[in-house]
Amino acid sequence: MLPLQIHLTLPPWIGDVADTNRRYHSDEERVGLAIELSRHNVERGGGGPFGAAVFNSHSGRLVAVGVNRVLPQSCSVAHAEMMVIMIAQQRLSRHRMNEDGGHYVLASSSQPCCQCYGATVWAGVDELLIGARSEDVEELTEFDEGPLPADWIGELARRNIAVRRDILRERAREVLAAYGAGGAPY
Repeated sequence: MLPLQIHLTLPPWIGDVADTNRRYHSDEERVGLAIELSRHNVERGGGGPFGAAVFNSHSGRLVAVGVNRVLPQSCSVAHAEMMVIMIAQQRLSRHRMNEDGGHYVLASSSQPCCQCYGATVWAGVDELLIGARSEDVEELTEFDEGPLPADWIGELARRNIAVRRDILRERAREVLAAYGAGGAPY
């Protein structure tokens, strides 16, 4: 019989890092959480050096978090952004987070790869906040971020998704460098 469900999980330490009682209002606080998740994921052997979080922009409420789980879950789509988008959609009970008129922010420790970029277009994200750039990821690790449209920021803007990047970029690069220096496999 073929499997009828997919089961993906986050590591048990997530609750130690993500504070659901806190309000995250600034870009730095939001990306800072994503970077902290990525750092813990590397230090605790949970997966690749990527973290992401979704916030309700108006309230600053944390909706969901995600970290890279590709190797532990044997699933090539278990990137931090994909995990957080799926968890946020389940928590909100809708396939487009913002279809209720809310405003949702996706904060990522690093620029989304081509897969996560595509998911961002359809997920109901209103703002995308980015720490490290894709060139940082490729310079400091073995990851291939894949092709993006030449004007990927413009493409998101045409879909009413604002992009801000280089938020705490050096801190995000430090996590990538530590992962790359550790010689961990993809």
